[in-house]
Amino acid sequence: MYTQVFDPMGSLTLSAFIAFIPIVFFFVVLVVLKVKGYWAGLMTAVLAIILAVLVYHMPVDLAVVSAIHGFVYGFFPIGWIVLAATFLYNLTVETGQFEVIKKSISSITDDRRLQVLLICFCFGAFLEGAAGFGTPVAITAAMLVGLGFRARYAACLALLANTAPVAFGGLGIPVLVAAQVTGLDGNTIAKMLAWVLPLIGIIIPFYIVIVMSGIKGVFEILPAICICSASFAIVLGVTCYYLGPVLPDITASIACLVCMTLFLKVWKPAHIFRFDNDVPIEEHKEKLKTKDVIRAWSPFIILIIMIADWGIKSVLALLNTVSVAFPVPIIHNAVISGTTHQAIPMLFNFNWLSAAGTAILLSAIISCFVLRVSRNTAWTVFLNSCKQLKWTFVVIGSVLGYAYVGNNSGMITTMGYFVATSGALFPLFASIIGWIGTFVTGSDTSANALFGKLQTTAFEAIGSSGLLGLGANLAGGGLGKMISPQSIAIAAAVTNIVGQEGELYKFSMKHSIILLSIVSVYVYMISGPLYFLIPSISNTGTATQVNSSALYSTGAVFLIGTAIICIIFSIIFKPVKQAN
Repeated sequence: MYTQVFDPMGSLTLSAFIAFIPIVFFFVVLVVLKVKGYWAGLMTAVLAIILAVLVYHMPVDLAVVSAIHGFVYGFFPIGWIVLAATFLYNLTVETGQFEVIKKSISSITDDRRLQVLLICFCFGAFLEGAAGFGTPVAITAAMLVGLGFRARYAACLALLANTAPVAFGGLGIPVLVAAQVTGLDGNTIAKMLAWVLPLIGIIIPFYIVIVMSGIKGVFEILPAICICSASFAIVLGVTCYYLGPVLPDITASIACLVCMTLFLKVWKPAHIFRFDNDVPIEEHKEKLKTKDVIRAWSPFIILIIMIADWGIKSVLALLNTVSVAFPVPIIHNAVISGTTHQAIPMLFNFNWLSAAGTAILLSAIISCFVLRVSRNTAWTVFLNSCKQLKWTFVVIGSVLGYAYVGNNSGMITTMGYFVATSGALFPLFASIIGWIGTFVTGSDTSANALFGKLQTTAFEAIGSSGLLGLGANLAGGGLGKMISPQSIAIAAAVTNIVGQEGELYKFSMKHSIILLSIVSVYVYMISGPLYFLIPSISNTGTATQVNSSALYSTGAVFLIGTAIICIIFSIIFKPVKQAN
């Protein structure tokens, strides 16, 4: 048995200094020494185990098993999602459908900045809201490369765009987890976020364009940026204020896509921003048939339908009937929480059918039938995707191995408590805690599980509202997503630049800190002159009993409906020429 220790040195400052060592080490070997990502991740995990054993006095077997548990979690469900998303994208390339997709996007706009807003910000927000866990970065970065963006440039832009929707990713899971660990109502937390997250939604489109073409570029496409920012931020704010945490990303992204597409049909920028090596724009473009465009987009249309299905409670309940959950050997109930003083259950949930990666993989398989891809071709593409991602799995697994060691030993909580010692100035630094949590774990959900209660307690201790603490944690966590080693590894893998993760960090860290500073000041203002924006706190209501049979039946109806839609797709949009 091991009881978590948060101040092993008897000095919180010194303990925090030691707790930060693995993070600093990871950055130094990756960015300064330019060590490959998988070696940097493995060395960081080993260093974390050593510190956990020698400084935090965690038993060796528990520290090692913690790392193994995190490593396995990196393969499933995280790696499973990345593999399935990469396979789906590679299928569209292999069948030639991505060429049609490129032409369809170019038919909306030739401006590279607007293409990034449409794909990474609008479409990426939908993918984040529906699936999360790296799916938006994987798919949007790959799409940009297919459109002719340089690989590293595409990866950087995809990471930057995947910040605004993170707090409501995976159908609001980060908020729901925050509600669970704090005892607050999820809808009330969403109301708080309605005054925090739209600010990020407004800033990001402007920021992306500034990164691409400077302040001058903003004025060149200012009407389009305003449409993009306003449609996303307004719908996001209204949805989370009145409808709760499940749908904000979905509604906001769809509104943004529709408004941008319709606007760009009637408005064109005077100056088209292109790259130096771009193919010259043809004056008379080939007119695409609607049927061909829908067929080309069919893998992603099917993906949207499948992810939407997997996000429905009744569907998940049905699919989870075949899940397998089992205690992790050695460490299950062997770690005593340093805050609750209760044993922490360590379970591995092998939800192989209800996992988001399975939904994406099924989308790819169905797309093979719709596009008439032969089994040999599909299998070859899948194997090539596995080879493409082999080192990515090692990076993700090793980083999560470190995260699990840090969580179980108490190192990550030490960092949180250290930042919380800033007293009355704490609201100014509160977002940093969520930022650190997401950086370490790769998940805003995990950041809230770790620091949600800490944030509410610290804010209430200084006479502020715990709701604002959760808002700061969720907002900071979203900005930490772009510097998460997990996200970096995914972006590098899908753009075929494995080994250049350090360059991605140089880009991501700089812009993440700038955006974090803006959000931190805004949260501090809400704790002071803008305090009236904080809604009154309500506790979670009594859970209602749901009839399992009715729930499963509803889920079955949704799945049958999806199957019928896919069959119709396959019949109507049959390719004229079959793929080899």
